[in-house]
Amino acid sequence: MEIGIHEAKTKLSKLIPAVLSGEEVIITKLGRPLVKLVPVQDQNGTRRIGAYTGKIKFHVDPLKPLPEEIIEDFWLKADNNAIFP
Repeated sequence: MEIGIHEAKTKLSKLIPAVLSGEEVIITKLGRPLVKLVPVQDQNGTRRIGAYTGKIKFHVDPLKPLPEEIIEDFWLKADNNAIFP
């Protein structure tokens, strides 16, 4: 089914059940297709722990504390009229 954007806004609550039942709904503007309504895929699958093991490489130790000069850059200096530690 093709439906104009204005009509789709007013009939959205009727279009959703149509899409969920398998009907293809394409929203158009000035007769040209813009988007297709599709149901969201079921996201209830289980996640596999360790899926990225060996795929991510750090060039530095991510648990190592940051250098002092980088930490200092997070704080405003006294000459900026700000509160500083």
